[in-house]
Amino acid sequence: MSRHQLHPPATGPDNLLPVPPGDAPAGGARSRARNAAGGPDTAWLPEVSAEILLATGSAVLRAEVERIVAAAGGHLRVVADPAEGGRHWDGAAAVLVGSDIRELPPRRRAPAVLVGTDGEGDSLWHLAAALGAERVAVLPDAAAWLADHLSRSRAPGPGGLVLGVTGGCGGAGATTAAIWIAQAAAGMGARVLLVDGDPWAGGLELALAAEECPGLRWPDLAEARGSVDPAQLAESLPVAGGFSFLSWPASREQPVPVGAATVLGVLDAARRGYELVVVDIGRREEPLQSFAWDCDRIMMVVPSQLRAAVAAVRMLQDFPPVEATVLLRGNPGAALDGPLLEDAIGLPVLGRLPELRGVAAATESGRLLDLGRRRKVRQFAGAVLDALGEGLPVGAPA
Repeated sequence: MSRHQLHPPATGPDNLLPVPPGDAPAGGARSRARNAAGGPDTAWLPEVSAEILLATGSAVLRAEVERIVAAAGGHLRVVADPAEGGRHWDGAAAVLVGSDIRELPPRRRAPAVLVGTDGEGDSLWHLAAALGAERVAVLPDAAAWLADHLSRSRAPGPGGLVLGVTGGCGGAGATTAAIWIAQAAAGMGARVLLVDGDPWAGGLELALAAEECPGLRWPDLAEARGSVDPAQLAESLPVAGGFSFLSWPASREQPVPVGAATVLGVLDAARRGYELVVVDIGRREEPLQSFAWDCDRIMMVVPSQLRAAVAAVRMLQDFPPVEATVLLRGNPGAALDGPLLEDAIGLPVLGRLPELRGVAAATESGRLLDLGRRRKVRQFAGAVLDALGEGLPVGAPA
């Protein structure tokens, strides 16, 4: 790690373990996958009798999943066809479906994870949406994450809400909305993490004027492996506006690649360590696949313009099967207002992002948090948080 490096103990499944220099083979994600099959940072499954069901006719996928579950001491039942699952389907602690399965029997609960292999590309995410799968695991890269995910599915604990915010078109104001929602929730007393999901957006820390705040950024986590400890993550992240944030650095350097397994591990730890995780997803295909599929809900900021509505409809094709709503940006009385926008996009309008003078200048100068204290902004963010339901403080922010 290059910035404010963590020095966790080298034992236990819930440690953030950086790869020692010179010990990382080409393809760090693959080394993490191998560790899931018995390395020192294995995520162990609890010793309970509930089984994991895998539906696949692929010998490759079966071998990969058997290796992960067997190394952790779990019990796996494999069926070649979902129709063969019968009573085992609803009684399983977790249901996995291979990418060779194209259709599920009626009245079967949605699978927890769609598992596939390297080289299948975008088809995995489209298939997951068609089957209603909650997550996608690309093996062998995501082996460590899958072991940890199965562990928590068999011994579930309380977790926070992961809210994704994205723009229906370029320049819609998604980053602004995400910052104000995080700021308002923190003002209510909730433990909040704001996550920068777009490596190419220039760095969320710029909008917060927090480039100098000490703490980890995404590149510092690029070589992390194994499960991420929620407490260690929270202690090592920078804070601004009363909430923690995880940003890409605001620099001219090419973004350091962070593997999908690492992103999943960080988000899962964030869910366990915070009451609300707000993810500024971005609009590119890669951030959508990396972050949107781990969100519980997604809010899309859409200006009250016809072109923005058309762009938003196209973008919906890449959304995971989670609850999605629109945050309308525009003054009341615009030609394409709430009801018309709902009809055009096919999503309900949850709230209206206030139009304030100086937002663009505040974004450039890092003063968005100052604008977030205005009454209109607090009312907007409070309404959004109220709509998230139980589990978060509700009411007007102080």
